[in-house]
Parts: sequence; C-alpha cells; structure tokens
Amino acid sequence: MNRRMFVKALPAATAALASTTSSVAQEASGVAQNLQAITLPKPEKDGGKSVLAALWERRTTRNISAEKLPPQALSNLLWAAFGVNREKASFGKPGRTAASASNSQEIDLYVAMPEGVYLYEAVPHRLTPVVAGDFRARSSRRGGATAPVHIFYVVDLTRYVLEGNPDRSINNPEVQKSYYYCAVGLIAQNVYLFAASQGLAAHFHNCDKQNTAKEFKLRPEQRVLFAQTVGYPL
Repeated sequence: MNRRMFVKALPAATAALASTTSSVAQEASGVAQNLQAITLPKPEKDGGKSVLAALWERRTTRNISAEKLPPQALSNLLWAAFGVNREKASFGKPGRTAASASNSQEIDLYVAMPEGVYLYEAVPHRLTPVVAGDFRARSSRRGGATAPVHIFYVVDLTRYVLEGNPDRSINNPEVQKSYYYCAVGLIAQNVYLFAASQGLAAHFHNCDKQNTAKEFKLRPEQRVLFAQTVGYPL
C-alpha cells in the first residue's frame, strides 16, 4: 500500500483508536473555546540523520532556545513520538510508533505551548485545545519555561481493558504501573532520537504533577507522569 492509499484508508481503519480519545478531546474542546484546533501537516517520511547516527547524537540538552518550531517540525515531532505508522495492529487498533502493553495506547501527550495546552490526537493527527494560557513553567524546575514545546505524558488508566484480553493481570495496579512507565520511556526515547536526527534539543524530566492535573482538567483516572521539553539548542 502506497502513502496515498494509506492516508485514504486510515480514517475507516482507525475508528477504534479514535473512540478511545474522542471523549477526552470533547471535554478538552469545551475548556479552551478561545483556542483553535491545529491540523498538523502530514508527517514526513524522509530527512534527518540515520537511526545509527541519531543514537550517537542522542543526549539530554537543558539549554533550549525560545525559537518556535515550524509547523512541519512540530508535526514530525509528535508523529515520531506516538503517531500512527500502520493502519492495523493488535486488538483492532492501528499501530503506533511506540509499543504499549496489549496495544492499550494508554499514554496521552499534552502539548504546552505559549498560547495554551493541546491534546495530541494521533487520529486524525491534530492538536485539540485543552486550556488557554502559558503553562510551560509546570514542566520544568530548571528555568526552561521559555522553550517552545513541552510535552506532558499522561496515563489514562481506563485504557487497560480486561474483557477479551489474554493478559489477565492488565487490571492489577502494580502491573499497570510497570506498563505505563515502560510506555512513557519508549515514547520519550522516540522524541530523543527524533531530536538528535533533526539537530534539536530535548530534555526528559519530572514536572509539577499536582497543579498540572488540576489546570489541565484531568479526570481521576488520568495521572501526570513526566514531561519532556523540545526546541532548538542555544
């Protein structure tokens, strides 16, 4: 299947994934009425350094410029982090660029930029407004609040579904914890490698979990885990 056929077939093939995030997106859109959804450009498949070269360059860089990322770079970044890379995978859902237990896809990416916070929807590859205002400072304790993109990793525990799942431990809280921490690590490494391949800076770190959960209007089943800052190096 070529790229054009894949894009045309994607909406029908990814209904399962869309249904898992639609309620979150609907709640978010009602909170930030003065922000518009951002339809991201289609992610590029070429460009940047090779995987091996990116691994040599992968590092944590805390000194990050305030320069804004172009729309295409932001699109590529979020797709590389946890976008859809195939229309069909296990449990009737599309495949993503990072693995998750039983393809639960339990991690949501909340993207804080100067004008507000957005939820990344892998289908249809867009940013849905969550709350207006600059909340980037919730991401960093090291003075990096001026960096253009701050990704907050939030787990949604309702994505762990026992019915029809051969993994009978999927509803065990301790097992879930091991799953979502692994999932975050896989996504964060995707971001690190993308940044290395594109000459960007990235910093994975802790964040203000308590205030972030309140300000992002998260449900009790959602938990803020970590954050990652991305931009151009100083």
